[in-house]
Amino acid sequence: MNNISILDLNWVGRPRSIAAALLESGGHRAIIDPGPESTYATLREGLVARGLSVAQLDVVLLTHIHLDHAGASGSLVRDNPRITVYVHQLGAQHMLDPSKLLASAARLWPDTLHRLFGDTLPVAKENLRILEGSETLTLGTRKLEVAYTPGHASHHVSYFDAAEGVAFVGDTTGIRIDNAPYILPATPPPDISLEVWENSFATILARRPQRLFLTHFGYSDSPAVHIAEFRQRLHRWADLASQCLQSAASESEAKEAFVARARAEMQDLLGPEEAEHHAFTAGLDLSFLGLARYLRKRAEATA
Repeated sequence: MNNISILDLNWVGRPRSIAAALLESGGHRAIIDPGPESTYATLREGLVARGLSVAQLDVVLLTHIHLDHAGASGSLVRDNPRITVYVHQLGAQHMLDPSKLLASAARLWPDTLHRLFGDTLPVAKENLRILEGSETLTLGTRKLEVAYTPGHASHHVSYFDAAEGVAFVGDTTGIRIDNAPYILPATPPPDISLEVWENSFATILARRPQRLFLTHFGYSDSPAVHIAEFRQRLHRWADLASQCLQSAASESEAKEAFVARARAEMQDLLGPEEAEHHAFTAGLDLSFLGLARYLRKRAEATA
């Protein structure tokens, strides 16, 4: 029997923020995006609730290496050295040695890094399997197609289960919590690109999945409609960031203006409480910083 389970990692006490996917098939068990190390205990509890343990896991599949998706990988390998970790070739070096990844994260979260993400351990080279984005993985009786889907991150891949009609897309199609009526772009620094993101949308749509599995959070139905709405908001946010940068006296003022406008937009559709939850899960200030960097790089390339 092929089962797909959502494991709510209850990130910093917040349900419906980070979801890991547990895939079971033919006695084989895999986790897609195990989450940060700070939620590792919750991940183990989720396995125990399903009669499993870390010792029974075979594979970790990473959509990308951001800490909220991949930070627990080293802890899983420490506790079960036979686990295989699949990661795109551009992210592999940071799994072997996460020091640069952590240094970059510390600049974004100077005071809360450990509370949010815990202790990120390296993954030994012998446990890593490198992906380019055109592979077919056989996991028990399940087959997953791998596709390279950058845009949110240069090292992002997605996994497609054609038999189940599910695409595990990480952050490629944004943040939509429990199929709510708002899809929020996650655009953190350093390497978002709206141009290559377009190719990733096409890659996902070409496989005609019936549902998208989002790390933040859960399933989204009607993928074509979802991606069309997400694309529109992604470009609108880029325009909004550009407007704020042009009209504000400083980047910090531009960030404040962007966050205020984006939060107001979410509140109109979601209400104050859910808007706050979405904003925390995504990090609106980080979305502005990523868009501002992208706009600067685009302007430099044009010049």
